[in-house]
Amino acid sequence: MVGIMETYKVRKISSPIDWTVEVPGSKSVTNRALLMAALADGKTLLKGVLFSDDSGHFLSSLQSLGFDVNINEAAKTVEVTGLNGKLPVKEGEINVGSAGTAARFLTAMLALAEGEFVIQASEQMKKRPMKPLFDVLSGMGAKITYLEKEGFLPIKIQGIGGRDNGDQMCTVQLDISKSTQFLSALMLASPMVSQGLKIEITSEKKDGSYIRITRKMMEQQGAGVEFDGNNYIMQKGISYQAGEYQVEPDVSAACYFYAAAALTGGRAFVKNVTWDCMQGDLKFIKLLEKLGCTVSEIKTKDGQKGIEVIGACGGHIKGITVDMNDFSDQTMTLAAIAPFADDVIKIENIGHIRLQESDRIHAVVTELTRAGVKCEEQESAITIYPSIPKPAVIQTYDDHRMAMAFSLLGLRAEGIEIADPGCCKKTFEEYFEVFDKLTDL
Repeated sequence: MVGIMETYKVRKISSPIDWTVEVPGSKSVTNRALLMAALADGKTLLKGVLFSDDSGHFLSSLQSLGFDVNINEAAKTVEVTGLNGKLPVKEGEINVGSAGTAARFLTAMLALAEGEFVIQASEQMKKRPMKPLFDVLSGMGAKITYLEKEGFLPIKIQGIGGRDNGDQMCTVQLDISKSTQFLSALMLASPMVSQGLKIEITSEKKDGSYIRITRKMMEQQGAGVEFDGNNYIMQKGISYQAGEYQVEPDVSAACYFYAAAALTGGRAFVKNVTWDCMQGDLKFIKLLEKLGCTVSEIKTKDGQKGIEVIGACGGHIKGITVDMNDFSDQTMTLAAIAPFADDVIKIENIGHIRLQESDRIHAVVTELTRAGVKCEEQESAITIYPSIPKPAVIQTYDDHRMAMAFSLLGLRAEGIEIADPGCCKKTFEEYFEVFDKLTDL
């Protein structure tokens, strides 16, 4: 099995690819849907669920908190019975692993619930920022005790239990410069705030693609969000509707296959990825057009919808300077194909990715340099020059996106190996099995 290999040796491709792929459900949508289902009144059936390390920690956490959760991995469904904003238990312990969404979303939910809870996390998650969220929740009345390092997980948290201050809306201030997940967490848990919640954003950044996913999903489930450019307002009395919810495919995962088309001058078609998807990484597919690709939403002869990317003849990629702040998960993807571009590629406004699963700016530059690629590291940017990569074992830093993205480098360079390919279990456990079959065609 690829997942237990120490390294994965990438096969260099000698001709343009022609790949048709189906990717798992979106991690971002799955975990948001799980929280909303837990807070709804009654049973919610989620379809197309992503089963990965991250979603697994989210599901096990809900089970640890006493929620009735029925899982059918073969059918990609989960049924959750919510209690209309209440928790089944008043004490307990959960472990969010390395899942940032689980860590932020469940922390907000437990802070607003009645009871006392312990939140454990992996060593990786213990290093990721949480303090802006902790500060807001403490200001709302939650009592947080740090079990190790101040400002970080693990913690013990005593929730406020939906305390009602009458008709006066609860107003908080929040900085989202380090992570928009803090805002999404508060928005998603806002039905638990009986008097309504207003979130005033104090950072220069006010909005983002993942915030827009949160807003749209909340509105789909009956809990509208108002946004005036500076403030997010969730009115008193909003709640989530139980029922059925279809999780859309993971656009982030699809982008690796689309980038392979750009790199080889070939074709990649990913089923069910359409322009109607909510995810911000659709912007990367649009970016591929600027790099010289042809991008179309099509329906195949058998009626399958999806987006098709066809790379420029010969795999020619144009140089570009691009602000990727709003779709920064694809920084590594662009970086991995950038050495083969006709000119310099500079990726800007991505300083926040230093605080994700790894210091992704430093990791990208370190691994490109290891492969003989000329590049430069700035505080919030990366500059990559046209280069001929040399054989290298790419280190992945227990970061799924480093592993998946750098597999692309080996499609046009000999001797590229990916260390610890099993770290992809965070979002796409079968990635290298799929990749292996495609490159063996």
